[in-house]
Amino acid sequence: MDSFSHHQTQIKSHNFNETLTAIDADYANEVFKDRYNLGFLGITEQVKETELEKRLVEKIKNFILELGKGFTFIGNQYRLEYNNKEYFVDMLFFHRGLRSLVAIELKIGSFKAEYVGKMNLYLSLLDKLERGETENNSIGIILCADKDHVDVEIALQDINKPIGVAEYQLLLPKDQLQDLLVNEIKAYNN
Repeated sequence: MDSFSHHQTQIKSHNFNETLTAIDADYANEVFKDRYNLGFLGITEQVKETELEKRLVEKIKNFILELGKGFTFIGNQYRLEYNNKEYFVDMLFFHRGLRSLVAIELKIGSFKAEYVGKMNLYLSLLDKLERGETENNSIGIILCADKDHVDVEIALQDINKPIGVAEYQLLLPKDQLQDLLVNEIKAYNN
């Protein structure tokens, strides 16, 4: 792993301390990162959210390794039906240590406050329809290309469900990017 995965100096953007028990909040702070490196996808130009999701699902093992220990993949475009309406969570995981469903919503652009409302709805539906009796409340992660910490703080201020906002980067470290390019050139020439 590169130093990016281990070096976390930025302030985390979430409301875990206000919405989870102290023990679960501390653990969630350890589990979830403020930024994820998705360079293993090999994306070198802007893509649509559906393409980002498709590539992540194809490389789910690498994505789970980037998320950290304890995650189990449940599905993508996970269908929730309530009040004769359908809702689709981009990616749904279960975290063994937290004993919580984890909904991940992928966004290719900057964070927008309205993403919190959508995630809050998903978490309410997951808790109502999917959560087991011995499981804790569901947790949401909004994964954006970038974010403004002040906007995130204001958007999460009065939300009572645990939601985190994290950034992702798509570029690989220089040596891995070079290896990727060399392999692509070899594949093209063969």
